[in-house]
Amino acid sequence: MTTIPAPDLPALLRQHGLRCTASRLSTLRLLSSSGEHLSCPDVSGELERLGLPFDQTTVYRTLEALTAAGLAHAVHGPGPKRYGISSEPHHHTVCETCGHVGDLPIEQLREVMERITELAGLHTGTAASLLLYGRCVRCTV
Repeated sequence: MTTIPAPDLPALLRQHGLRCTASRLSTLRLLSSSGEHLSCPDVSGELERLGLPFDQTTVYRTLEALTAAGLAHAVHGPGPKRYGISSEPHHHTVCETCGHVGDLPIEQLREVMERITELAGLHTGTAASLLLYGRCVRCTV
């Protein structure tokens, strides 16, 4: 996942039509610096640990606003929805056991997506997102 330099975050929020509130700025900063896909409880817990105790409803609404504005994306899987940030288009792997979400660069699956188009007649375009479910390395041991 790609990180966004902290000084650019307020401008980025405004460019996407969002007011620069403390919860939005803190949540965007956390998602950008974490390098992980985090659930709402993960974000709430980490913000609280950092001394920014936003209630979980505020964090959820913030995550949904960031997603609606195109600054974050949500990945559904077992357990809670997880949110991430990346400036590069990518697909995801989702562990069916622990819920861990990983990124797969689109370039590495270009031939697979072309084959899906051939087999299914589905023209995916550049905004397509492929979710691959299975068990991660930690859960297969």
